Amino acid sequence: MTERPFRLVIAGGGTGGHVQPAVATLEVLRTLAPLETLWIGSRDGFEREVAARQGIAFRAIATGKLRRYLSLSTVPDAARVPLGVVQALRALRGFRPDVVFATGGFVSVPTVVAARWLRIPSLTHEQTAGVGLANRINARFCDVVALAYPTSTEQLQGTRARLVVTGNPVRDALRGGDAAAARARFGFSDALPVIYVTGGVLGAHAINESVRIALPRLVSIAQVLHQCGPPAGNGDEPRLLAAREQLPPDLRSRYVVRERIGDELADVLAAAILAIGRAGAGTVAELATLGMPSILIPLPGTGGDEQTRNARVLVEAGAAVLLPQGELTPDRLVNEVTGLLGDRARLREMSERARERGHADAAARLAREVLALVNR
Repeated sequence: MTERPFRLVIAGGGTGGHVQPAVATLEVLRTLAPLETLWIGSRDGFEREVAARQGIAFRAIATGKLRRYLSLSTVPDAARVPLGVVQALRALRGFRPDVVFATGGFVSVPTVVAARWLRIPSLTHEQTAGVGLANRINARFCDVVALAYPTSTEQLQGTRARLVVTGNPVRDALRGGDAAAARARFGFSDALPVIYVTGGVLGAHAINESVRIALPRLVSIAQVLHQCGPPAGNGDEPRLLAAREQLPPDLRSRYVVRERIGDELADVLAAAILAIGRAGAGTVAELATLGMPSILIPLPGTGGDEQTRNARVLVEAGAAVLLPQGELTPDRLVNEVTGLLGDRARLREMSERARERGHADAAARLAREVLALVNR
């Protein structure tokens, strides 16, 4: 390693699934070597806020979604890509990085292309079981593609990049949560199990509505912490709070609804015996690493049905139950929860199977791959 700090560019964003792996890997890199970092992302993406929290300089570039289907947005979006490449070239020339670490999303493509043009080594990380279009493009230009799952290598046969399987990084902060602290924070007792329901950052209306209708039956067997998403996401919180008020007074304390769960997430996951939610790449990685049994309801309509692919990693291992949104009803949800809570031996086995699919050292593996490119 050189004496001066090495310069790292992070490229990617748009969703938390593309951002959190970068943050987890950055945490490890900061312990291994001095570095200066620039984040190249989209103007309105989640990554700008995260970069600010991490104390990282941020540069926005033009980006457009590339599609495999016809759309009125295809032409203007495609036109933004060359502009994004030009802007990325300027950013890279100004910052002079030693390596580019891309985490996917279409905003990463111009930076990876520009890095290839400037002969800057780059690594791109794919979080999902199905390799997305952006990373299929990146694989033609970058030096290394790091994959979350071994099965994904089949989708990139013949690429110029070296393929490695690292797993999907999970933040260290999520490990070692305090279950007692979560119960105290949300007013839960020790007498009943805790279920954590989440639809992701924006929530999920279909999940929220099923929980609302099933609420009296759910709180008869468990305590429920429900992350429902913000008003801009779905507007469900007022209806969920109203449903809580309609519960018998002695049962209301068993249901807590929150727009979002923040730094207390580690404690929540330590307290919960079962998680119900979507099957985004980050969620699946967290469930696996922490050994959390789950009922997964993939978001329909995602490219390549990627959330179903993600879910099947745990479902086929016996670590989760797959509940397609088309089959989601309040009755089905209650039946699945009742069956799992009534079979603690199965829950323990699901927990063990989940951990077998986790990669607790994924961030460290990615950090080593990044450093290897620097040292090259």
